[in-house]
Amino acid sequence: MLLRFTKMHGLGNDFMVIDAISQRVRINADLVRQLSDRNVGVGFDQMLLVEPPSDPDMDFRYRIFNADGSEVEHCGNGARCFARFVRDKGLVLRDTIKVQTARGRAVLNIVGRDLVEVDMGAPELDPVEVPTTFTEKSTTYSTQLASGETVEFGAVSMGNPHAVLVVDSIETAPVERWGPELESHAVFPNRANIGFMEVISKNEVNLRVYERGAGETQACGTGACAAVVSGRLRGLLDSKVTVHLPGGDLEIEWAGEGHSVNMTGPVSSVYEGQIYL
Repeated sequence: MLLRFTKMHGLGNDFMVIDAISQRVRINADLVRQLSDRNVGVGFDQMLLVEPPSDPDMDFRYRIFNADGSEVEHCGNGARCFARFVRDKGLVLRDTIKVQTARGRAVLNIVGRDLVEVDMGAPELDPVEVPTTFTEKSTTYSTQLASGETVEFGAVSMGNPHAVLVVDSIETAPVERWGPELESHAVFPNRANIGFMEVISKNEVNLRVYERGAGETQACGTGACAAVVSGRLRGLLDSKVTVHLPGGDLEIEWAGEGHSVNMTGPVSSVYEGQIYL
């Protein structure tokens, strides 16, 4: 099988994007893991599939696979690349694109040649639905690590589960040590993405994210959204926040509970490729 694809990235969070409308594609976890290998495969954080929607009100179905082969519910940086991809390939001629995801629906707006705004939907704050093992809704939760250290975090779902820790500095934050342990901690039945947020001001934060199934990445769009939501709920942030990630900046806006989170950021196409499978 000859598979055509485009390599793209959003702030260094990189993707193999595949048009599964114009070509026949058969994807499984083993193939995703093989292709994600940066030494013998294409190499990527996530694979994105463009498929026909099952919902007639949507333009496309948007599917996301992590490098470990697991399919996930949402990816903000991927959504921006998805929008640019379908527009560049002529699969849609509009700048506003409605997509069906594993979590529901998302609306993508192309606002510049390399700039896309995504309506990420309203965050889920019920700890049972995130999901966590906690049953009472709270601004923060705490759990103990194997080392005996107690960690406090906010729990938010942006279609995928996030824990957000506030740290003094992202440079000294124990991302490599706490990230993998918290990702698969018993309090997160479906595992979780772990964000380490340093608050600079009410409108500016630094953020590193250890992503579920991918490890630390250059940027995480849903992680940036979750961080702002958690920061707002703790009274640390205003409604419009610039999030500085290792790969670059995202603009996040959230008016509060019951409202959607809006994310705006850049996308880049790296190259077109094809591979025999």
